[in-house]
Amino acid sequence: MSSSVLGGSVKPRLIASLAVCAALALATTGCSMISPQATTIAYSAADGVNVPDSGPVQVRNAFIVATEDGAQGNLIAAFVNDTDSSETVTIEVGDSGADTITVRIPARTTVSLGADEPPILIEALDTLPGADTPGHFQSGDAEGSLASLPVLDGSLPYLTDLVPEAAVAE
Repeated sequence: MSSSVLGGSVKPRLIASLAVCAALALATTGCSMISPQATTIAYSAADGVNVPDSGPVQVRNAFIVATEDGAQGNLIAAFVNDTDSSETVTIEVGDSGADTITVRIPARTTVSLGADEPPILIEALDTLPGADTPGHFQSGDAEGSLASLPVLDGSLPYLTDLVPEAAVAE
């Protein structure tokens, strides 16, 4: 008789314990089930910005290091050409697009302006450090993509050498 009493009282306790555990697990994970995961949010983990949809050449970490008055700046960026042919990237910087630049990127090559290659001088920048300026990047048959390029100054030690030469000489 004691075995039937024992068997009868253990099952409800077991079911109650499982229900409490399930409720506790649901309550403690409920917030994370509806929150966005930080690892799924794309961002540029650098000073500059990546420019998606610019064409077959990928534009990475694009930014400008400007003079103190923002009159001139050096374009810094990495261009990655994973294609089997040489590609030309056309870049327009600023509101008016007055500065149009072309850069030839050989096949299966990465060109890093400001590291492996000298930066490109933007003579009519007219944007103070701390602001952004529009930049349009296009390669291949793509329409290209507009990005908001950060304009930085040379106050950080690794950016000091990237300030335009004319400003350093003055």
